[in-house]
Amino acid sequence: MAFLNDILDNIIGIIKTMGIVDILDILLMSYLAYKLLKLIRETRAEQLLRGIITIFLIFFIVSQFNLRVLGFLSETFFSIALMAVIVMFQPELRRVFEKLGRAKVVQTLTFNAADPRTDMAAAVEQIAGACEKLSRSATGAIIVMERQTKLGEQADTGTVLNATASAELLGNIFFPNSPLHDGAVIIREGVVLAAGCFLPKPQNEEFISKDLGTRHRAAIGMSEISDAIVIVVSEETGIISIAENGSLRRGLDRFKLAEILNREMLSNSDTGSAKTKQKRERKRGSKLA
Repeated sequence: MAFLNDILDNIIGIIKTMGIVDILDILLMSYLAYKLLKLIRETRAEQLLRGIITIFLIFFIVSQFNLRVLGFLSETFFSIALMAVIVMFQPELRRVFEKLGRAKVVQTLTFNAADPRTDMAAAVEQIAGACEKLSRSATGAIIVMERQTKLGEQADTGTVLNATASAELLGNIFFPNSPLHDGAVIIREGVVLAAGCFLPKPQNEEFISKDLGTRHRAAIGMSEISDAIVIVVSEETGIISIAENGSLRRGLDRFKLAEILNREMLSNSDTGSAKTKQKRERKRGSKLA
């Protein structure tokens, strides 16, 4: 009981001596802890974190009761704990630093000017048209739209093309039994950078619906480790889907797909002109119908 009273007295003493800077410090640490817990939620790191907390509790008990054997083991563990945490949390730490690098504030401080995207508006229309044709024939396809996170590592797993994006080219790439039809196409700044590329698996594959095939799972995995927008055309149903930030949006048509790509891939000025062109094509399509 005296031990608890000492803890309570210490807490009251700390609160009495706290200033504005201390309060801001606590709020900042609370926010960072919240973001960390949100980042590792429903991942393998969640179980690892629980294990680490358990070990900390054991170490606290050992220090209170002066258990020599457990104390020696605990001290040995903590001497290598930092390196072990870095190894175990490597995927999560990578995601944190990638998100930090994509932040607008960081890009402004590093003078990272936006790349010119003069060809992106035309590429979006070609990609939307290609996906519509592939959907009609139920031809499987997966197209990765690169944004801030560079995908050179994934591009190296396929065949580098550096070709202008067109509906005809994408149709030939994904034509059944063609050499590159099984892999993914990576689009960079309106250019087909590479085709036949391999994409990573999702981190929590067990939580994904079993109705989704390999392409959809690869699209989700790619969107988890980068800010890319991944387009998938189902080989079974012809349904067009988009994966972004680890989530999948299904049941898109050509115009909705073009609208999303225009909004996410183009600047405000380019988006306006692209949407105008999209409305013209929609009116033209309704007249032909």
